[in-house]
Amino acid sequence: MGSMWNPASVNIWRSSGEVPADLDHSVVVVGNFDGVHLGHQQVITKAGELAAELGVSTIVAVTFDPHPMAVLRPEHAPVSLTTLPVRAELLAAAGVDALFVVEFDNEVARWTPEEFIENILVEALHARGVVVGANFRFGAKAAGDLATLEKMGAQHDFVVRGVALEGGPQVWSSTYVRTCLAAGDVEGAAEALGRPYFVRGIVQHGDQRGRALGFPTANVPARGIAAPSDGVYAGWLRRLDTGEIYPAAISVGTNPTFDGVRDRRVEAYCLDRDDLELYDVEVEIAFVARIRGMVKFEGIDALIETMHDDVRRVRTILFDS
Repeated sequence: MGSMWNPASVNIWRSSGEVPADLDHSVVVVGNFDGVHLGHQQVITKAGELAAELGVSTIVAVTFDPHPMAVLRPEHAPVSLTTLPVRAELLAAAGVDALFVVEFDNEVARWTPEEFIENILVEALHARGVVVGANFRFGAKAAGDLATLEKMGAQHDFVVRGVALEGGPQVWSSTYVRTCLAAGDVEGAAEALGRPYFVRGIVQHGDQRGRALGFPTANVPARGIAAPSDGVYAGWLRRLDTGEIYPAAISVGTNPTFDGVRDRRVEAYCLDRDDLELYDVEVEIAFVARIRGMVKFEGIDALIETMHDDVRRVRTILFDS
């Protein structure tokens, strides 16, 4: 199953005090990087080219935690595609050497573009080059743009590159990926991400209804993450402790056939495996294709018959297509 990504590690710095004293110069990419989609990857690729041109060996991504919108307009804050640890791994896989996390609060929100450049890019990271998307805005009231960076770069001796994203903002954006997931279009999300969308979590002790029906599932809560819309999907489950990967039929929702289940969750049945002990194991569940929407069945027999059909369809999608 070659379509799942291989995690990589990256240094994470949460303040200028954590930046190694021997950091010479860096090329810096700046953004939220939620999802690390193909547009983000293109910016990082350009940063690698600029680093080679400048003779700089370290590429640093600067990101914000929490998302600035969660501080400035919480009611409009987007649901995250990735947790910070996953984002760090994806950035490393894309070619970033270190991640500098700016703790976004009301004080940082008041920084002028010039203060952001001086505090982070110049003083903390000794930037020789800065690469951003061409429409990048930053600083209080989003007053800073590419022209601001270029003007400050001339003063502080760093080169600026703005990258016009070839895929276009409608395709290569975190908002587009969330829109795809909300519609259950996990294939569209994967196209924009350059890999299947996945959720990561610790397998919870559930009500074991799936086991009683002959389809034991690994249950991961779907709180606070941009899980696909309710329905049944074909995909893969990967154990993080061993790296083992299993084909899976995946259900997202609240189990409408059974009363009392209210928490939305992701449940993965590993095909032909009733011997796996996954409780308390950290797993990733990756989505390949949607099979159907969520249905409330009148009885157990109809549910089991449909689950057998779901498994047949999953097998076809994963192995015969």
